[in-house]
Amino acid sequence: MLQAAFYEFLQTKNECELLGVKGDKEAFLASEVALYCGKKSYVLPDLRANYGDDLLSFHEEMVELLRVLYAFYHDASSKKILISPLRTLLTPLPKVELFSTLTLAFGMRLHLERFREQMFYWGYLAVDVVQGKGEISIRGDIIDIFPPNSDYALRISLFDDEVESIRFFECESQKSLKDELEEWLLFPALFALDESRYALMQRRIETLKSDSFTKDIHSLGLWVLGESGDVYTERFKTYLSMDAVDECNEIALFDEEGVKKLRLLPSLSTPKAYREIAPSNIKTFIELHQKKKITLLAKNEVLLRMVDLDALHVKWIQSERIVNIMSADEVILSLNKPLSKQKRKRVRIVLDELKNGDYVVHENYGIGIFKGLTQVSVLGATKDFVLIEYLGDDKLLLPVENLHVIDRYIGESGGLVSVDRLGKGSFQKLKAKTKERLLEIASEIIAIAAKREMVEGLNIAIENEELQAFQADAGFMYTEDQKRVIDEILVDFKSGKMMDRLLSGDVGFGKTEVAMNAIFATVQKGFQALLIAPTTLLCAQHFKSLSHRFAKYNIKVAQLDRFTTAAQKQLILKELKSGALQVCVGTHSLFDVELFNPALVVVDEEHKFGVKQKEKLKNFRENVHILSMSATPIPRSLNMALSSIKQYSQLLTPPSDREDVRTFVKEYDEKVIKEAILREMRRGGQIFFVHNRIATIEAKRKELLSMMPNLRILTLHSEISASVTEKEMLRFEEKAYDLLLSTSIIESGIHIPNVNTIMIDAADHFGMADLHQLRGRVGRSKRQGFCYFLVKEKESLSESAKKRLIALESNSYLGSGSILAYHDLEIRGGGNLVGEAQSGHLKNIGYALYLRMLEDAINALMGKTPVASREVDMKLSISAFISDSYIAEDRVRLELYRRLSRCGSIHEVLEIEEEMLDRFGKMDVPTKQFLQLIEIKILATQHHIVLVSNYGQMITLKYEDEKKQTLQSRSRDDDDVIDTVLHYLRNPS
Repeated sequence: MLQAAFYEFLQTKNECELLGVKGDKEAFLASEVALYCGKKSYVLPDLRANYGDDLLSFHEEMVELLRVLYAFYHDASSKKILISPLRTLLTPLPKVELFSTLTLAFGMRLHLERFREQMFYWGYLAVDVVQGKGEISIRGDIIDIFPPNSDYALRISLFDDEVESIRFFECESQKSLKDELEEWLLFPALFALDESRYALMQRRIETLKSDSFTKDIHSLGLWVLGESGDVYTERFKTYLSMDAVDECNEIALFDEEGVKKLRLLPSLSTPKAYREIAPSNIKTFIELHQKKKITLLAKNEVLLRMVDLDALHVKWIQSERIVNIMSADEVILSLNKPLSKQKRKRVRIVLDELKNGDYVVHENYGIGIFKGLTQVSVLGATKDFVLIEYLGDDKLLLPVENLHVIDRYIGESGGLVSVDRLGKGSFQKLKAKTKERLLEIASEIIAIAAKREMVEGLNIAIENEELQAFQADAGFMYTEDQKRVIDEILVDFKSGKMMDRLLSGDVGFGKTEVAMNAIFATVQKGFQALLIAPTTLLCAQHFKSLSHRFAKYNIKVAQLDRFTTAAQKQLILKELKSGALQVCVGTHSLFDVELFNPALVVVDEEHKFGVKQKEKLKNFRENVHILSMSATPIPRSLNMALSSIKQYSQLLTPPSDREDVRTFVKEYDEKVIKEAILREMRRGGQIFFVHNRIATIEAKRKELLSMMPNLRILTLHSEISASVTEKEMLRFEEKAYDLLLSTSIIESGIHIPNVNTIMIDAADHFGMADLHQLRGRVGRSKRQGFCYFLVKEKESLSESAKKRLIALESNSYLGSGSILAYHDLEIRGGGNLVGEAQSGHLKNIGYALYLRMLEDAINALMGKTPVASREVDMKLSISAFISDSYIAEDRVRLELYRRLSRCGSIHEVLEIEEEMLDRFGKMDVPTKQFLQLIEIKILATQHHIVLVSNYGQMITLKYEDEKKQTLQSRSRDDDDVIDTVLHYLRNPS
């Protein structure tokens, strides 16, 4: 409703200078409408800091806030509008006087000491090596500085006191880029203060009541702005959106006085003519509304091609806007997709994370050492290759279009890696041995699948209206992933075959909701469904969810686990046998029950069941639909391997209303602990308190009780028996306790949405990955999560511990660390699915290749040849590479090469082409030709062609059956050769 309401408002009124909305998502939607209507829109981030909070925990928001305010202040346009989430409006924001700039220009004189001092007052942090925004390093006549308003850091070279050159440089490699800048407008890292103003703010900080770990302008600057701070709602003509008016009640808890002022502001009216639209099939939608005035918005023509719309026959505006609204006589529809931070998926094993000297595995030549990209010219044609070094200084040049044949080497952790020798055949022998074992594993998997193939599937066809009504009761919008997976399950149900689908997705991404749709469809057709979980805690969680969702539909749900009484158990078994009970949630005891007419078994975390239980599950698999759920990601190659005999779905998108986890580093202090616990309890929540020493955990319990005598504390650690732990955790989940005091046993596998504050005692004794894992235990619901890293004395901390904690606090560490964590999860996930990992084989050939070979073994046993195994030998003498003038960074080019080499369809290439245009602008000739080369490779594979080569104008295509096709291009120019090959492959008849 926001886009429709704001669009109508802007058509009639123009006096709005500031629009207050609920949060980030609403700010983006409003901004798109403003931009479409010709306004200059400036969007502030959702800064949810309370007075006195440490602003390092809001590092990204602070950088964005200052960047946007600077741009807004320095825009002289009368058509500008500031859009802000409500919580940001309640914060004192800096006035224009704190946004001075300094122009750095080639040839100017720079007094180094004066400059150093000015940058200190402007909030730049002096470091040895510049790696993040707001840092500066001065080394003799070289100044490295990373301004917040730049995507790259700057390197300024001085000759005496004169600026000799200004260049960008990459923090990862610390190498300067070639192009020199004439000048650069330098922006403050925080506020543009002088000595006196800085001293005044520092004095105010010393008297400010705050328990921040660090007490400086970076941590507490906004709270001491004084007369340099501004109340924006008093200065600009301000309106509130409807959702912002609703949000006022939610935020009154944080700032009652501020909310009183907000409630006096005018709000947007409910839209009368327009409404918002979200068509699933754009082509059909346009055909249905073709009599209306239709405006299509698309960034480029590639998007029109992707939805199969002819650019010549559709009226479209080249625009990046995302506005989707409709009235009785007009449609405004966007083909662009929002760039969501969460949805930007990284490639599974990201080659740009590889550094020179890392180990890789080539599927034919074995383990070698990665030596980066190199460019080679042969017969006038230039191409990029990856250089891999083998034993005895042997080198292999791998064409970048075949990058998919290598993977990062993942073996056993801590094991020594031995590099293979090129051309000796020893690696092929290792592969042959591994293949034998993999064939055994594959035949076992196929045997189960074959039995199921012979059984006719139970047909479950539910009416759409019924399911839509059930989904509407969820109380939240499903993610696109959830909708897709539910559709996949419903197709399986109607296929006449038995479903065996694996659903993987992080905790809280909505797997249970998907399972409930499947269970609902099953029960509505008169069948029974079971949900089996490995622990009573998980079982209780599922029972609670199912009972709540199915109560409205009179669907009977029971729970069967070790805490069910004998009398209850007897009744449940009887009702399952007679069919009186439709849904039962339980642990492994459900494997032995007799059912009246079962159709679906949902198994959560299957890999956590024992061998005997897995055997029983195999018997189940022969005559009912199976949906297995796992919180561990499944490796891509294993997914491919299982796809022919087992369906696989992933939930990769977190719910849109999922909050992030605010992280604070605090000195251990009773006041801090008490305040954090009371804040969580005031909103009806519970707390995790991690104390990682069993010897002193009881003393810690007494200490907490001395602070808060009425606090209900549950203490758990590894020396307490599993049955007691399980029973007590259930009681904790039922809110019998306020706080769980435990060792780091809660690090994985616990999902209690009501716990949204975690405190980690002696956090400086944990590794970064452990702290990241522990922090992930909270913030799993719609509530804001809070994480407190408690340290004894900040003065006694080592520099590395300080840096580690502050990096976690400001969230700047995200990147390669999370990718490594993902790799670990993949390995565990793969091991769980394949069975007991063969450590010897894994060490010899690496994990990724091991899984790829399992895929081949399964395909071989099923008589299928995977498309990917038919390699095309590309010998076209054309210059085709992603040029370094188009994308300067090797690591980014490698990532794109990797992704393009894995493309299996033209559509995937178009998606990457569209992304490249978006990120890097118009392509140069060699880059465009490389994408066409990939297109040729894909089409040739589809037509069973094994060789594409040319000599001048003569082009030869060789097929698998040795048949040859000769073509002749108009000239020997690259573009003519490419056009000729593509024309033939697109129209081979």
